[in-house]
Amino acid sequence: MNTDIKVDDFFIPDNYVEGYTEEEARLLTPIINAVKAFVRSTHQCVYVIDYYKKGFVYVSENIIYLCGRSALEVKEMGYDLYFKHVPAKELSMLAEINETGFAFFNNVPLPERMGCAIKYDFHITNGRKTHLIHHTLTPLVMSSNGHIWLALCTMTQSARNTPGKIMMRIEKNSEYYEYNFAKKRWIRMHDVNLTEMEKDILHLSTQGYTMADIAEKLCKSLDTIKACKRVLFAKLEVKNIAEAISYAANYNLL
Repeated sequence: MNTDIKVDDFFIPDNYVEGYTEEEARLLTPIINAVKAFVRSTHQCVYVIDYYKKGFVYVSENIIYLCGRSALEVKEMGYDLYFKHVPAKELSMLAEINETGFAFFNNVPLPERMGCAIKYDFHITNGRKTHLIHHTLTPLVMSSNGHIWLALCTMTQSARNTPGKIMMRIEKNSEYYEYNFAKKRWIRMHDVNLTEMEKDILHLSTQGYTMADIAEKLCKSLDTIKACKRVLFAKLEVKNIAEAISYAANYNLL
């Protein structure tokens, strides 16, 4: 465990949540039921953070694949999950993401905050196994003071080879912000724009079609499809079609 970082470092004044009423607490059951319904329709690992109680209020069962612990164990662990299953260097990265992410969030106009989502990649260890996961955190319920009370978090396999790539998105905005660790600031970026043919190649590839099959379906030459695929890989900075599909899914490009 990295003794320089503590659980309380993830629950900072920038996201202080005041005590909620019994009436507000009753909202938890239908909200968690909605999250469970979402879990039944996705392959992603899902958990919900309660920033008032400083722990997890829900964890999906498939979390066991990533860390080797049951959903109940992870729920009881809360943020200790990170201390026990994230490399120390990356734990420091997560603490910095937490701090700069909430600072960014608090500068977003109140009506737009529910549409924010922060994405980043880090490793989770499970004995000798290590998974580079893509993590997304977005508000689920806001507190009366405009902070995040409950956050919905999803984890899936990353399409990248290295941790990092911290991205903040605001709903209905074609731009996003990427955090630069060296400069300690957020930089405005533009979305990757995929052509219809590039999207068709990704969609058909997810169905198991070969490049020859795709060329036939799209009424294009095989050389045209191969050239389009090379451009697609360069745009997404990936090496193969599996990484391209994963990247496009993780960053909502389809």
